[in-house]
Amino acid sequence: MRHAILALNAGSSSIKFGLYDLETSSELQLVSRGALDLGDAPRLSAKAADGTVQCDRPLAGDNAGIGALLHWIESELGSRKLVSAGHRIVHGGREFVEPVRLTPAVIEAIDRLTPLAPLHQPRSLAPIRELAALRRDLPQVGCFDTAFHQTIDPMVSRFALPRKYDAEGIRRYGFHGLSYEYIAGRLNEISPALAAKLTIVAHLGNGASLCAMRDGRSVDTTMGFSALDGLVMGTRCGAIDPGVLLYFLLERGITGEALQHMLYEKSGLLGISGISGDMRMLEASDDPRAREAVDFFAFRAAREVAALANTLGGLECLVFTAGIGEHSALVRKAICERLRWLGVAIDEPANASHAGIISRPDSKVEIRVVATDEESVIARQARMQGNA
Repeated sequence: MRHAILALNAGSSSIKFGLYDLETSSELQLVSRGALDLGDAPRLSAKAADGTVQCDRPLAGDNAGIGALLHWIESELGSRKLVSAGHRIVHGGREFVEPVRLTPAVIEAIDRLTPLAPLHQPRSLAPIRELAALRRDLPQVGCFDTAFHQTIDPMVSRFALPRKYDAEGIRRYGFHGLSYEYIAGRLNEISPALAAKLTIVAHLGNGASLCAMRDGRSVDTTMGFSALDGLVMGTRCGAIDPGVLLYFLLERGITGEALQHMLYEKSGLLGISGISGDMRMLEASDDPRAREAVDFFAFRAAREVAALANTLGGLECLVFTAGIGEHSALVRKAICERLRWLGVAIDEPANASHAGIISRPDSKVEIRVVATDEESVIARQARMQGNA
């Protein structure tokens, strides 16, 4: 009987997962990678490490959640015994700065952080509670998106508010840390000299942020107290004048709940275009509003790259990752063209073919496209913390 670890990465309407065999060495071997879609048409899909389809079927009734995934693992991959499950948790607050074993008390402490991530935290906790009910004895480990940014300086993390609020945890935390941890490790695998460069990683997807790294450690990032801050996103506004929010609340009479809904789910690319928050749909559209949204996304990303380069004191490497970063040549080109003054020179044929290195030989900044893998980081952290 082989031992295995399940890594779960919960989103708004689906749960991405990775199943890993525990080898005798420190390595984890990917067995399956897939998604449990929980929307209007629940579906379980999985592929082996070599891309072979292992499962792709609709789900129905009560068998449409974590239980369906467990049943498939046990029935189709029955030679493996789950010994640990790791979960991506968006917000760890000040307390959770490293992976932690998920006891009932810890789960409740994480739940108390929900006001800091009102849409994301419940999605993180739901599969944890479901899995605990189904497999009471299975160790579970929480892996926090905020933890990677614990290395940022107070000068970066502090707001210019009365000091007492900083002591109460009202500060910039940063997110997408599991992705940034993977990229930092991957750059080091490619070359320790590459990992030592002054680097900005652009995690561009439905949720988007940048991270400035020095020697593979976070020194600045665009997301702050919440996952609303920084870049324009699929349906999130990014950085906004707080006076606008006060105006909505005090002058327009919008309720807090309605404002939250607008900022998280009706703004960003969707709000600007009035068409979609999906970059693929916007790129394919002939509507000028779609082009405006794409251009605005690139403008804001380039502006924030410049700001983080100031924190670093220079820029030697720019890495694109996540859905848009890995697959949109148009967005990468638009961002890089706005950064030419920093010495960024993109190789257009390489960019169009999604090559690993897309900078020209004369570029002062090395530009790379690196696929991220949050699930592998979750599995590794779960193994370490769960003593699997």
